[in-house]
Amino acid sequence: MRLFAATIATETNTFSPMPTSLDGYKQGVFLRPGEHPADTPLMCTAPLWVARRRAKAEGFTLIEGSCFAASPAGTTNRKDYEFMRDEILGQLKATMPVDGILFGLHGAMVAHGYDDVEGDILERARAIVGPKCVIGVELDPHCHLTEKRVKLADITILYKEFPHTDVVERAEEVLTLVLRTIRGEIKPVSSVYDCRQISSYPTTLPLMRAFVDKCSAMEGKDGVLSVSIGHCFPYADVPELGGRILVIMDRDKAKGDALVTKIGQEFVSMRGKTMPPYLGVDEAITAGLAFNQSPVVMADPADNAGGGAPSDNTSILRQLIERKVEQAAVGPIWDPIAVRLSFDAGLDAEFPLRFGGKIGPRSGQPVDAMVKVTALKRDCWQSFGPTRVPLGDCAAIRIGGVEVVLISNRTQALGLELFRNLGIEPTARKLVIVKSTNHFMAAFGPIAKKVIYVDSDGPISRDHRKVPYTRVLRPIWPLDEHTEPRLIV
Repeated sequence: MRLFAATIATETNTFSPMPTSLDGYKQGVFLRPGEHPADTPLMCTAPLWVARRRAKAEGFTLIEGSCFAASPAGTTNRKDYEFMRDEILGQLKATMPVDGILFGLHGAMVAHGYDDVEGDILERARAIVGPKCVIGVELDPHCHLTEKRVKLADITILYKEFPHTDVVERAEEVLTLVLRTIRGEIKPVSSVYDCRQISSYPTTLPLMRAFVDKCSAMEGKDGVLSVSIGHCFPYADVPELGGRILVIMDRDKAKGDALVTKIGQEFVSMRGKTMPPYLGVDEAITAGLAFNQSPVVMADPADNAGGGAPSDNTSILRQLIERKVEQAAVGPIWDPIAVRLSFDAGLDAEFPLRFGGKIGPRSGQPVDAMVKVTALKRDCWQSFGPTRVPLGDCAAIRIGGVEVVLISNRTQALGLELFRNLGIEPTARKLVIVKSTNHFMAAFGPIAKKVIYVDSDGPISRDHRKVPYTRVLRPIWPLDEHTEPRLIV
């Protein structure tokens, strides 16, 4: 038995002013066959990594293709996407014949000329391998679960958790179901229900936690092979945007249709109840300071690099400085120029620095301040589950009682190393401000005495009615009050 595995992935914010080019992938994941590290999966590469570990014991040969992944930003350059796609497809052609394919994709990648990148590469791969080859795909739940890609793949499984702490477990499921299909033990059939809604669904909150656990408990019983909940990625102006439910059954399509409809209708009933409450910047700082335990972790989702924002908005930081707040730490602020200047100034230097507020109007005004350089470190990383996420060269600066982590590789706050790399102990601070929507909860949730979500003026609006969509299929909630949820696959 022969399996081919590869990755091409990013999460595309089509409203972002930051285009994604090949350099963005080279700064993220840019690996040719055999170059993937053995110790840990990287961004969207878990299917390959899992298959490599299981190949010998389970009697199959793994042929590794290239792996390309970039941090979330704007639309990928067309020629760069086609270059990466064609490299992977060329490797697949050279590998033929194969019994199965394992694709680690994101699900919300957009390139110029390609609204549905994942559907495009699956269509071309299917044309190469034919109808009998079993194709398995792992996707992020913040994906566009298009009809095209579901119909082209035999097995599609989304991560269940947000924050995404179950990437390896879901990759294990993809591989297991692909192998069982090849061996004739199961015959998967997919059903998709379009819930016609846009929202956020953190699984660290009770309602979504219970819903995910309920869906998970159905798997492995009565022919149910998998249940996936597609949250959608709200910051992409593509037609098939929206929350969808996917059920994969063994053979029984009618049963799958009935089950996915039931689950989908329950998901629709949860509208408006799954997002945490948000406070304004001043209100959030006041609430954090008034809380009698520490640390208070304050999240800034509107400037989350994980959603394609620059991560250089200064609105919360400026309020902390103006209010002369003590024992506060902020991170990350993406500003490679400020990092370089801090290195040039040197450790313990005090010098005037302009930082932040660079990319666009919603980055806010840059901060001009006399700062002290408190730490410098090159080639930093932070952890996110089993993976290490590069931060590049980093600098810590202090303005009064506020410490700021400046990074040179744009990413969101994920692991405690973001601060600890530079000698800032988050458990010893009163306020810890992190630029992230909910992934921060995996590491910062356990140390937080209180978590506050802030509605800042960053570029990723938490009110989806304010996002300037022009191409999304309507009606869809909350843009429209009356919608028509339905079975589509």
